Amino acid sequence: MIKAVRGTRDLLPPETALWNFVEAAVRDVFRAYNFHEIRTPIFESTELFARGVGEETDVVAKEMYTWEDRGRAQSDKGQSLTLRPENTASVVRAYIEHKLWDRGLNKLYYIGPQFRRERPQKGRYRQFYQIGAEIIGPASAGSESPARDAEVLELLATLLDRLGIRDWTLQLNSVGCANDRAAYNEALRKALEPVVGGMCEDCKRRAVTNPLRVFDCKVPEDQPIIDKLPRISQFLDEGCRRHFEQVQEILKAVGVPFVLNDRLVRGLDYYTRTAFEFTHGALGAQNAILGGGRYDGLSESLGGPSAPGIGFAIGEDRLVLTLQESAEAVQRKPDVYIAPLGAGMDREAARLARELRRHDLVVELGDENFRLKKSFETADKLGARFALIVGENEVESGSFALKNLEAGEQVSVPRAELAGKIQAR
Repeated sequence: MIKAVRGTRDLLPPETALWNFVEAAVRDVFRAYNFHEIRTPIFESTELFARGVGEETDVVAKEMYTWEDRGRAQSDKGQSLTLRPENTASVVRAYIEHKLWDRGLNKLYYIGPQFRRERPQKGRYRQFYQIGAEIIGPASAGSESPARDAEVLELLATLLDRLGIRDWTLQLNSVGCANDRAAYNEALRKALEPVVGGMCEDCKRRAVTNPLRVFDCKVPEDQPIIDKLPRISQFLDEGCRRHFEQVQEILKAVGVPFVLNDRLVRGLDYYTRTAFEFTHGALGAQNAILGGGRYDGLSESLGGPSAPGIGFAIGEDRLVLTLQESAEAVQRKPDVYIAPLGAGMDREAARLARELRRHDLVVELGDENFRLKKSFETADKLGARFALIVGENEVESGSFALKNLEAGEQVSVPRAELAGKIQAR
């Protein structure tokens, strides 16, 4: 038997109802904040992620699905392609390619699959799903303002509250600008030199190629060493420091709680200034639901104009995990099960079902060959609220037996009043 590839899985009912519930809530919140949907290809030129995400990041160095294009066109052959491991670089590429600044489109969101070649674990898959958004545009449009950072964070607090996730924690940090990072990286290298020999192999590599990534280490034995390393907050210039203070001031003004975490650096090279994560205790040790930050130089690194930006990505798989107990509750079960009785009644039941569905009712059809007992058992198994009996007498009289399956009561209802009666209950 052929099974799904390890690290992937099928999403099945009733869980898919929960995914649809989450995505509907996401679209409603994004609409209120004037974000517009963008859909980019699931694979791009490998160069996009190497330049945008960073060649020394774990994502690019170890986790991408990359292959050489063998397209029919001669110009395609030999091009290195990659399944997208994240979506921000793709959105910025589209922003540049289509000159979206000319259209006034600076608030964009996406929902879709991403791909990383990593060890599967709870809430983490090789094909996973992200919900994300970006505010990007020329500085003259206000995209560089700390107000945009605070707006994104307030949006996320609103979304999590809307989904019923109450006990979240917003962790906040500033990773500074390019000059801050250069000075900080140099200080980290010096601090790591005498101690890195006792750390894990990943930390030994990162200490040379990208010392900031040492803070991503999860090896318990390395944490006492990491705790003693310098912090980025000690290296922020006055502009970055003031920017971060203003973000905090706005969050306090709108009532969004946060905690400062000067070990938070995020995993991709394009981040500048504000960096953040929302965590939730229900997920255990790997407790991040979402994360993001500012990336003011990403557009220029991809050959575009100056376009400061800030964005985030929600791990939809992990978000749904926090709501798993709600899967049954959000699935919309049939409002009514139609039980046709006798020869020729399938036709009449289908006509009636069409009428009721036009009133946005969820209708399940039975079969004229079923006995009434089997129809009721099927309706109950499906969780239908009502069973509607359609027999020759009912069709002739124009009045139908409607049984409330929870209360057990049965009443006769004229055809024209059926939809209203079902909706009222």
